[in-house]
Amino acid sequence: MKIVAVIVAAGRGQRAGEGLPKQYRSVASRPVLTRALEPFLDHPEIEAVLCAIHPDDRPLYDEAVAEFAGRQALLDPVAGGPTRQVSVLRALEAFAPVADGLDTICLVHDAARMFVDRALIDRAIESGRQHGAAVPALVVTDTVKRVGANGAIVETLDRAELRTVQTPQAFAFGPLLEAHRRAAAEGHDGFTDDARLAEWAALPVHVFEGDPANMKVTTPADFDEAERRLAPSVATLVTRVATGFDVHVFGPGDHIWLGGIKVAHERGVVAHSDGDVVLHALTDALLGTLGEGDIGTHFPPSDPQWRGAASDQFLAFAADLVRQAGGVIDHLDATILCERPKVGPHRNAMRARIAEITGLRPTSVSVKATTTEQLGFTGRGEGIAAQAAATVRLPAER
Repeated sequence: MKIVAVIVAAGRGQRAGEGLPKQYRSVASRPVLTRALEPFLDHPEIEAVLCAIHPDDRPLYDEAVAEFAGRQALLDPVAGGPTRQVSVLRALEAFAPVADGLDTICLVHDAARMFVDRALIDRAIESGRQHGAAVPALVVTDTVKRVGANGAIVETLDRAELRTVQTPQAFAFGPLLEAHRRAAAEGHDGFTDDARLAEWAALPVHVFEGDPANMKVTTPADFDEAERRLAPSVATLVTRVATGFDVHVFGPGDHIWLGGIKVAHERGVVAHSDGDVVLHALTDALLGTLGEGDIGTHFPPSDPQWRGAASDQFLAFAADLVRQAGGVIDHLDATILCERPKVGPHRNAMRARIAEITGLRPTSVSVKATTTEQLGFTGRGEGIAAQAAATVRLPAER
């Protein structure tokens, strides 16, 4: 019996807070999607794995799966739709030419569940073979109440009959595809999981033992918990703080780059790259925590490939170095020194962009600005400067 897997990764993850879609955010130096995909690609019985992704996310997807280059089991992704149900249907249609109806078991898994393991996938495959439709489920241990619109309890449910459901969910391919096609033809597109759609299609769905560790990362608190699970023991980490500083003279132009944001200004800056003093200072601060020199060590201005380069790649490089060293970035702080332009209107956009580049939450990024009371080169409007501090935790033995 052929086994294939669909990884649903087309959502926007708005409950996870600002920044990248949650499936592309890094947890312990690797994107969530990368971690979710790996157990399926490593499983000896799974012949093909296909992701449904948002059409705008192809560059993020390519980066997340780069370490799987050459894996024949990983097929080209399909463009997902406006709902999870539509995304799954498009993935199933892509599989249809090679799937063999009842002789193919299809696993459907949410990319946000990155702690899925081999044992759970084994149980999904076995239950799918046995029943044709099966989902991992957990016993409910809390008392569950049904509450009315006015907030009053209507009834207490018998938790012995209740289960919370996870993914991967396993189905005979042919009936699942037919159920999806029928639901779409009848105008239904809001089923939140495939078990619910199968129930609607009158397909018997069984449960098998889930895994409490198979959490779904949905909120910022979930990401914190995921980091705690994957981070080295706190006892093995030490805190390091380092600073960075950068300055550029003003020159011809109509804008400058600050904190990864293009800011209109009556002048530009003279620089080899895009001259973003904030990102340059933050890059040096992160490199300083590692004792890895400065930005010029890794991206020398004498090298023409960096002429006009966007500085976000410098900061992303430094953040990746910290994580590759087993470190955790706790906080980034930047202070801009200038008379003009005004920083306040752009502050939150800068924080969000820096967070996106480094894989942090915006609450872990601070951007401030000050003048020098018209003293010095910044006070005379001749240039702009930034100083930055980075707080990280690194393995003590490093």
